[in-house]
Amino acid sequence: MFHQIAIGSGLMLLSILVGGAGILAMETGFARSRLWLVREPHRPKLLLVMLGVSMVVLGIITAGVWIWALAFFGLGIFPTLEEAVYFSLVSFTTLGFGDVLLPHEWRLLSGMAAANGLLNFGLLTALLVEALRHVRLGQMNARKRDD
Repeated sequence: MFHQIAIGSGLMLLSILVGGAGILAMETGFARSRLWLVREPHRPKLLLVMLGVSMVVLGIITAGVWIWALAFFGLGIFPTLEEAVYFSLVSFTTLGFGDVLLPHEWRLLSGMAAANGLLNFGLLTALLVEALRHVRLGQMNARKRDD
């Protein structure tokens, strides 16, 4: 049991670190393009920001799923990488079909993968909203200064 918790905790931390690196890269991009983002026209730039942030979020989720899948496969829990990715994706999204299950001695990892996915989706949704809000506030402040 403690072995599973240690492995799961390590995988969760790795997933969070990868997410943090993605968010840092995105923040750096925003900082570098700040002057361009606050100039008119605003609406197309908001669309580009939304698409960009969505792609970063998708990349972070995908990386998290692969981290878990490679761990499942590396531990010999699943015989094929496809099965490990499938289970990881179903767990990470908390969908939990139940058609593929972990062996009894590894079942705690499925709950930890689901908790990691739930945490990631919540944090990344907040990130998407905050990024749009931040850019839009910058645009509105720039407009006020220009008026």
